[in-house]
Amino acid sequence: MPDSVPDASQRERWATPGVLGVGAASFFSDAGHEMATSLLPGFVTGVLGGGASALAAIEGVADALTGLTKLAGGPLAADPRRRGRLASGGYLGTALATAAIGATTAIWQVAVLRALAWISRGLRSPARDMVLTDLTRREHTGKAFGVERAGDNLGAIVGPLLASVLVGVIGVRWTILVAFIPGVLAAVAITVAVRETRAQLTQGEAKARLSLNLRELRQAGLARVLAPVACFELGNLATTLLILRATDLLTASGWTAPAAASAAILAYAGHNAVAAGTSLLAGQLSDRRGPRLVFGAGAVVYVAAYGVFALGGGLPAVLVGFALAGMGIGLAETAESAVVALSTPTAVRSQAFGVLGLTQSLGDIGATVVAGLLWSLVSPTVAFGYAAVWMLASVLVLRLVRRPVVAA
Repeated sequence: MPDSVPDASQRERWATPGVLGVGAASFFSDAGHEMATSLLPGFVTGVLGGGASALAAIEGVADALTGLTKLAGGPLAADPRRRGRLASGGYLGTALATAAIGATTAIWQVAVLRALAWISRGLRSPARDMVLTDLTRREHTGKAFGVERAGDNLGAIVGPLLASVLVGVIGVRWTILVAFIPGVLAAVAITVAVRETRAQLTQGEAKARLSLNLRELRQAGLARVLAPVACFELGNLATTLLILRATDLLTASGWTAPAAASAAILAYAGHNAVAAGTSLLAGQLSDRRGPRLVFGAGAVVYVAAYGVFALGGGLPAVLVGFALAGMGIGLAETAESAVVALSTPTAVRSQAFGVLGLTQSLGDIGATVVAGLLWSLVSPTVAFGYAAVWMLASVLVLRLVRRPVVAA
């Protein structure tokens, strides 16, 4: 069992097949839905004849549903026997709904399938995080979540690259349909992890009560844990805004529009590569120095990244800005999951992961909407300055709130 005293060989062996299976599931799933996501704008506007407003509505509704279903997924994942099925089914549901977009003939069909895919994604997230926590001893929690985040970020590199190759060979529709393959591999990979956790369950283990347990979460100090996270997410801009800013900066420095767009996308791929490597480092540092320190470092790095994007410049500035943003997200996201896992009691940990997911989703939506308005009404510099203020606020709140009691 995870809370038993490990011998020396067990302490060394933290990267079990189950932990690697969770990382592989995140990699394959992200590669699959990023294949479809990278083609979705062109598919909606070019193939189905929709506009930017339709695309924005589809994505906005899907993101909102993700946050709400993450909250609902917390209580569902509280039962150890249920969470395995929830994780496996969630990955498979995301794969099926995402791939089916390739067969649609109307924008409303895309909207429904995208919503179903993101509902599945939201429901599975607390279950996946609980499976990973079940597989990992406390002293290796950071490293385990680092592996999961690294897999996710690597998938965000491979997916668009695969799409860019396949779309010229088999077309847009078939490329989206083919995204089903990595999605199925993700479901297989998470099943490996689930089987490892099932071996740890005892026959007499009681079934968990289906409840948000808000009172217990409040008593456990979850508000103190999530206060810095909420500030951070209110400054966590969508990467599409980073790509847009990079494109504008390169165009202003003399690049042609197509060349600037291409370079910005490649810089974004570099951002994901940096995030993947930093996630692994963040896991190591979380276990050695604590996730709060790692989270604070991520917010500070983000302030530097936004400063670069706000001030502007040519290609060097774009590359530095994306690299810093990749480091920031790699540090912060790993630390957010690790601090929730380490700071909440086992009985309400799955609910805590659900509240974390809701906080992340709502914060991200708010950050992007407000920054987008500031961008349009004032300037991009003001928009990035606004986001940087929230990042600084997260560091301040982190220092002001009392350190949460380490949970058993």
